[in-house]
Amino acid sequence: MPERSLEDALESAGSPPELLRQNRGRHPYPVPSEHTNWIEEVRSWRETCSLSDLSHHQKDLYVRGPEALDVFADLGVNDFSEFEPGQAKQFVACNTDGYLIGDAILFYLGDGELKLTGTPIAPNWVEYNLERGEYDATSEADERYHDKEEPHKTFRYQLQGPNALDVMRDAVDGEIPDIPFFNFDEVTIAGVDAHALKHSMASNVGFEIWGPWEAHETVRDALVAAGEPHGLRQLGEKSYKAQGQEKGWIARPVPAIYGEEMTEYREWLDADSYEAISTLGGSFDADDISEYYLNPIELGYERFVDFDHDFVGREAVREMAEAPQREKVTLVWDDEDVLELFASLLRDGETYKYFDLSMPYWAVFHYDEVLKDGDSVGLAKYFGYTYNERAVLSLALVDEEYAEPGTEVTLVWGEPDGESANPKVESHTQTEITATVAPNPYVDAER
Repeated sequence: MPERSLEDALESAGSPPELLRQNRGRHPYPVPSEHTNWIEEVRSWRETCSLSDLSHHQKDLYVRGPEALDVFADLGVNDFSEFEPGQAKQFVACNTDGYLIGDAILFYLGDGELKLTGTPIAPNWVEYNLERGEYDATSEADERYHDKEEPHKTFRYQLQGPNALDVMRDAVDGEIPDIPFFNFDEVTIAGVDAHALKHSMASNVGFEIWGPWEAHETVRDALVAAGEPHGLRQLGEKSYKAQGQEKGWIARPVPAIYGEEMTEYREWLDADSYEAISTLGGSFDADDISEYYLNPIELGYERFVDFDHDFVGREAVREMAEAPQREKVTLVWDDEDVLELFASLLRDGETYKYFDLSMPYWAVFHYDEVLKDGDSVGLAKYFGYTYNERAVLSLALVDEEYAEPGTEVTLVWGEPDGESANPKVESHTQTEITATVAPNPYVDAER
């Protein structure tokens, strides 16, 4: 039991929304704002190749033992019946009511050894259940946060873009293995033994490479050198954040951990945990934290769900799958309304919430209200400007009847009353943005 827990912090704040809205939060990307310039960096994953450093903002949870897979099968909605070493999958965990706690990437490293990688929410939930359960398995955590005292154990780099495969061929010692989609294999780069996961984003082949932290500079330098003739650019913080709007993944929902049945878990989480210090922001303002919860069906995870095995929340998720749900869409902000945000800074009087290119970042859990004719019809989450599309995009969940591409809706921009306890938020006037519904993912739909 920690000296001060999330439950203690919650009792002091009064309610989950009050706690989360006042947080400063931990900034997750300790990399340069720009390596070259953010516009050219944004162009690189569509035109040449980009290299991202993901070594600092995710948690690795290693689970080892004869029953290592069992804890994931008990908690995850996924089908594990044919899951084998060398494969990876997006692990999705829910609470007993079927709402999302968190998701992360699960790697099957070998017999009796798995690794879960992502924001700490899903790894923390697995670690807690492993400790409280009767599993013949143990866990080891690599926090990998830049402000934690523990040293990093691994590096993680991502190659993305039409030239990513050519860069890998030139960087890897010997022949690059033939890796199927969302599988991984061993590779050697500059004499360093590492692993590479093959994936894709925005229709292009991509790779995530990880290995021992003490060799991170050696591998990075080798990737940069191999990428130079292929137009590789390293992504800084500003360009890295612009990827989400294009690939269509709705990131960082509020974890569904605030019911009475989760009190013991909140007592297990310390007051400095990711869940405790992450910031809630945006125009959507609800007193009941459950209104911020999302479910796996509306997020598009239904294809992962295996109802043939028992998992936490199975019957609730089954009911969700049989009922109408909000649909995942992209909202394209009206250009004139975007220009008005900037114009307000150049005149006397009120100003609107500052929009920093490529993405203003003041809240980990960001929720904007979506209206139609004044009525609430959905929530907008991940957002920002992408130079590749010359547009500001939000990833949103809207009621079915408003999900048709071309539908006009209104996005409310700015904090409630234009104020926030979060010191990263300046005083401003809340305003409305006209937005047009488009498919999600937006980039695939455009090609």
